[in-house]
This record gives sequence, C-alpha cells and structure tokens, in this order.
Amino acid sequence: MQPFNLIKTKNYEELSQAASEIIIKVLKENPHSLYCFAGGDTPVRTLELLVKAHKEKEINLSDAYYIGLDEWVGLDSFNEGSCLSYMKRNLFDPANIPEEQVHFFNATSEDLEKECNLADEYIKKHGGITLSLLGVGVNGHLGFNEPGTSFESLAHIVDLNDITKKVGQKYFEQDVMISQGITLGIKQLLESKYLILEASGETKKEAVKKLMESKITEDWPVTALRLHTNCTVVLDGML
Repeated sequence: MQPFNLIKTKNYEELSQAASEIIIKVLKENPHSLYCFAGGDTPVRTLELLVKAHKEKEINLSDAYYIGLDEWVGLDSFNEGSCLSYMKRNLFDPANIPEEQVHFFNATSEDLEKECNLADEYIKKHGGITLSLLGVGVNGHLGFNEPGTSFESLAHIVDLNDITKKVGQKYFEQDVMISQGITLGIKQLLESKYLILEASGETKKEAVKKLMESKITEDWPVTALRLHTNCTVVLDGML
C-alpha cells in the first residue's frame, strides 16, 4: 500500500490549476494514450484549463484517445444531463476531438452487457488507461461504483443508491427517472498509470475523511485509491 500525493489548495481555482498542470504534463509525455475524465461539477474548470492549453498549442488534445467513465442508463447524448453530453460540452467539442477517438457507453442499448464488454476491450486495445481524473460521490463512490462494489470489478451495470439518484437530479432541468448506471470498474481505474482525485465542497468531507483513514473497505469505494502507487488527491480550501 502506497501513500498518495496530497495537494491542499486554498480554493476551487487553485484545485483546478493543480490538477490541470499534472494532466498537461502527462499529456505531453503520452500524447497518443487513453484518458478517462469524470463528469460532475468539480472537474469543469480543470477541463476548461485543458481546452485553454490546447487552444494555445501547449498540448494537442485531439491526438489522445478517451473513454467514458460512466453514464446514466437510458440516457443519450441529446439529454443535457447525460455524461456524454457533459463531456462533449466541456471537452470534446471545444477541443475538436474526433468522434472516432472517443469511446462512450451507449446507455440506451438493449444489450448493456455488450456495452460493458466493448469498454473492457477498448481499454485493453489501448494498453490500459494512462490517466484517470476522478471525483468522489457523497457516499464515496468512484464513477458509479457504489458502496459494496468489488475492487476487482470491470465495466458493469449498477443499481444506483438513493443518495446518488437524489444528487444526480441537479444535472437535469426536469426530474428524471434514473435508477441504474453503467460504469468502468474499480480494477480498471486502479490500473491507470496515473490517478487524480479532485474533491471540493462541504458535502465531500466525510468521503475525504474516510480516504485519509488507513482502513480500506468496499463500503467506501474511494478508499481503494490507497492501493494505487501513483495517485494524487487534490482538495480545495473547504476540505
């Protein structure tokens, strides 16, 4: 078990700057590799800074490949609350990333198991994920890996916890019936060469506290990050 690199910042802007600097460095060293970026509120500014660096020709995001971390089952990219819509809006479209270099779950498919297999195969094809940028759920989930998920899991379908469904409503203009998610597994995230976890805001305090403790437990998926040999945790001034 390795200790992770902890970066404590004064505010959200500093958090975003710190995370983006790491990603830019890795992108420069591994321009054609596979990357996985989480959606949600916290990574928004980090993605903006990556796009800025791309437009200023410091990096070329369109050389890399991308795999979706997760998706709400039943939603497609036309729903603005979907994870794919989020990534298109915040990264793929502004950086003009070719569609053929992006692999995302088709969460409207009638064969979701096939979608899981396709994601697993895509990761293998690219020799694993070079860097994963993650957020953490209020209940400690990573992606849609809810409490109780095996650390040996690959891509899978999951019944979402009530708190995940409740918090998730903020991404939609109207109430949406969401009961399941489809997500990369914890094993795949832990096999990323680099891991970055961003945590911002009061609601993440308990999850961050669990991460800081020595006990590693599937009850708090975020604690799996303590098993990674190259993980950076970036916290804002609230934490």
